[in-house]
Amino acid sequence: MSSSLQTKLTLHNGVEIPYIGLGVYKMEDKAETEAAVQEALKIGYRSIDTASFYQNEDSVGNAIKNASIKREDIFVTTKVWNSEQGYDETLAAFDSSLKKLQMDYIDLYLVHWPVKEKYLDTWRALERLYNEGVVRAIGVSNFHIHHLETLFAKANEKPVLNQVELHPLLSQVPLRAFCTEHQIAVEAWSPLARGRILKESILNDIAKKHGKTPAQVILRWHLQHHIIVIPKSVRAERIQENADLFDFSLSKEEMKQIDALNKDERYGKDPDYIDF
Repeated sequence: MSSSLQTKLTLHNGVEIPYIGLGVYKMEDKAETEAAVQEALKIGYRSIDTASFYQNEDSVGNAIKNASIKREDIFVTTKVWNSEQGYDETLAAFDSSLKKLQMDYIDLYLVHWPVKEKYLDTWRALERLYNEGVVRAIGVSNFHIHHLETLFAKANEKPVLNQVELHPLLSQVPLRAFCTEHQIAVEAWSPLARGRILKESILNDIAKKHGKTPAQVILRWHLQHHIIVIPKSVRAERIQENADLFDFSLSKEEMKQIDALNKDERYGKDPDYIDF
């Protein structure tokens, strides 16, 4: 379990990823995005998660370039979008992302969604990029178990990570168990359920007991389940709050209480029912 902001999880290919990163989804203002990334890096974050679809790779790249931190000390994730998928299209999309980020390599490149008829060819492109050394690790996002099983049947490389919607109302226990069985790390997007559960009485009771906020309790719940988190915020105080998770721990009973909140309730799209 993570014990500090710099604590890392070792992926099955030996690459290490921090347990906590800054997500930058819906950060559209360039100056605001750069400021948020720089603030996170100043606090001690060493993982930044972006995507082609977010249209802010250039801002992320500028922030990292202007930070007084070595590039190799920062873990950068980006993703290939649905309209860019396919073998040749993915290679071109990767080149575009690399240029916008102003980098020579990406730490983790993900297939953003399992686009039907395309994600297998997209994965072949990711394998090529991995073999060429311009990507340190490759993974997927929003893949159900059946998508992973289809990929396993054709892939030469197994995904190191699956990034999915995951929070106490959608705890994804079967998917997490499958990923653990196959040595695939699980990373949560929307780890706070877009703020919809922050008023939940159980979370507030636990937070009061520990002198923490409900958001911090939820993020700590993720960490104690060995789930990587990438909470998003542009506010300096919230970025700091999301990092202050290491001076308390949840008891087994508190973990069970939060586990019991699960309703298999999504706030994002279901990968089986998305119009690609």
